[in-house]
Amino acid sequence: MRLYYQSFGVSRGSREGRYGQVLKRIVDSAAAPGTEIVVHGLSPHRAIADQYRYLELLDTVEVTERGLLAEREGYDAFLIGNIFEPGLHELRELLNIPVLGLRESAIHVACLMGATFSLVNVNPKFVPRVLEGVRLQGFSSRMVSVERMTVERPSVFDMALHDKEARSEVVRQFVEAARRGIDKGAEVLIPAGGSLMAVLAEAGVHEVESTPVLNGLIALVKTAEMAVQIRGIAGVFTSKRLTYAPPSGKLLADIRKAYGEQVYPGVS
Repeated sequence: MRLYYQSFGVSRGSREGRYGQVLKRIVDSAAAPGTEIVVHGLSPHRAIADQYRYLELLDTVEVTERGLLAEREGYDAFLIGNIFEPGLHELRELLNIPVLGLRESAIHVACLMGATFSLVNVNPKFVPRVLEGVRLQGFSSRMVSVERMTVERPSVFDMALHDKEARSEVVRQFVEAARRGIDKGAEVLIPAGGSLMAVLAEAGVHEVESTPVLNGLIALVKTAEMAVQIRGIAGVFTSKRLTYAPPSGKLLADIRKAYGEQVYPGVS
């Protein structure tokens, strides 16, 4: 099984940078025997401030192109390692392989672990975007709160990956925010961001006051493996009925004439 992991954090440096190294170690440790995970970043000067919708739009174009490439190169699933999941719905409509997102996978797994969850957020601009995603994916009734840390990203989190003092401060603030969620009734805690997930994994934080801290990077890998296995058994995973239905017939022919033969691969 080969999984294409589309990271946004590694585009700020390189795959050989500290975040890239930590991310690769986490996803590889989560993978079952026989699963290969290839981590890809975006082009330079992308994913700088994905909380802004215009910039996310620009990034999404590249993400969809990379999804098409992943399917052509024989990957079994495409993983979007970003809390906003840019391109998730477009790629589910476009591709035949499973497409999984960081936030959705984490929340699904959290709902198997407990009746309620809280998200611990790192940026005030993230809050309406995260709430919007949770609502659209139908999880609002299970979420008790979105708690906020006061650190800024990405610089603080990048520093925390190699500086113990900075890491301790991130952990302190996370635990403080997590306790607020626990007091409101959260049974599972989800760090809302890949960089925060990586720092907490490095610090070995998987529980606060008997409440599980779910690392979404791990949840994304395990959900992707499950999706690929289901597709292997049943021959289908992503529904192509209504929401993710591709065009067909004369419309598909016109679309390919306008946009190129590469769009909607495998559809006739």
